[in-house]
Amino acid sequence: MVETLTLAERLAEYSTKLKFEDLPAEVVHETKRVVVDSIGCAIGAWKEEPPVAVREIASHFHSEPSWGATVWGTLDVTTPDWAALHNGICVRYFDYNDTYLSKEPAHPSDNIPACFAAGESIGASGKDLITAIVLAYEVQCRFADAVSIRARGWDHVTYGAFSVALAASKLFKLDKTKSKHALGIAGVNSAALRQSRVGELSHWKGCAFANAARHGVYSALLARAGVTGPAPIFEGEKGFEKLVSQEPMRPAAPFAKEPMSGVVPPDGFMIRKSCIKFYPAEYHAQSAVGAALELRNGINIDDIDTVLVESHKAAVDIIGSEPEKWRPESRETADHSLPYMVAAALMDGELTDRQFEPSRFKEPKLLALVQKVQVRELKELSDMYPEAVGNVLHVHLKGGKVLTKRIDYPKGHAKNRLTDQELEGKYHTLVDPFIGKDRANAILKWVWDLDKQAGLRTLMPLLVMK
Repeated sequence: MVETLTLAERLAEYSTKLKFEDLPAEVVHETKRVVVDSIGCAIGAWKEEPPVAVREIASHFHSEPSWGATVWGTLDVTTPDWAALHNGICVRYFDYNDTYLSKEPAHPSDNIPACFAAGESIGASGKDLITAIVLAYEVQCRFADAVSIRARGWDHVTYGAFSVALAASKLFKLDKTKSKHALGIAGVNSAALRQSRVGELSHWKGCAFANAARHGVYSALLARAGVTGPAPIFEGEKGFEKLVSQEPMRPAAPFAKEPMSGVVPPDGFMIRKSCIKFYPAEYHAQSAVGAALELRNGINIDDIDTVLVESHKAAVDIIGSEPEKWRPESRETADHSLPYMVAAALMDGELTDRQFEPSRFKEPKLLALVQKVQVRELKELSDMYPEAVGNVLHVHLKGGKVLTKRIDYPKGHAKNRLTDQELEGKYHTLVDPFIGKDRANAILKWVWDLDKQAGLRTLMPLLVMK
């Protein structure tokens, strides 16, 4: 009789088998691209309120360099879990890092700061880091494909505790048994409430995954020290499937019950399916913002009568239905408001960090235009989602003229990729104002050579903020 492995056991077994040499060149390159993007986002947000607050707390948790990890932007060494929290908040805060679209949308590059923290703490190489990041993408994205948990009241970051725990276990070189225990410890306390992303949004919207990542690193540290975790964490009587997903977790290969002949998934590694953002906005709005920017040329804002955004169900539910989205009181609400972002793009001809300053999203004339924006679902777009993330924008002008623009695959989508040059342009926009172009280029060179790096600590002095 063939023994059936639990999902945690299958995850742990795959983790121990995956090697850098298994990764195709395009996967290695894509990993470098999302690292470039993540570091750019982190530096751009380094001075925002949540990173500043967490950095002050982390400064009280010192660690030996041989055991800890660096708080990005400083040379302070703290525990790996606290480094994962601070650095993760920096990457996520601007809502500018990548997105994976599926039953459960996610931001898989949220895993990257935690992988850096775990890897730095044990002297991992660049190749080790790349392998762990690819593994984290596999877990989070395959879980996102398997079950949507947001309709049940759970936040997508819940999956991040598992992806980070396994990636950290990989970096710590844990065996199958200890990796399984790390998943159990992470999973038993992983469920995050969806309240983080409804109504008026708070700082926690940009902190929630970093907290899950901190827990994932912490779980792997405990497992490394010999602490055991509850099992079976997914299939158990009071496990994840019974209480959180409320249906069996059946991720596709490489984590399916059916054995694979190798470690390369038949449909390719998931990191190639994620989308890099072109605008600092919730991903479902990317095509609507792009359409607004294309239509605005030649429009007198005072001539706009109404604006109709036809979108897919996920966009309507997440960023286009609650009354708070028409009168945002926080940056977090503004960058998760479809009507606000469309109105701001039409009025300002751009969507940058400037549009998310309180002085801008509370400006009366702009708010008056926001009130003219209507959002409704278009079934055709819902049927195409998540393969496409389309929006149709109709700008009705006084006098009866209507301008219409539809975009299904916004710039940066996996089917409309940013070039390396465009990615570097986004990066420089975020980084150069803080550390100058020369050091920004030095960081770029370090990351493009990531697979040649013997260790991760050589990057840290380049990230120090003056």
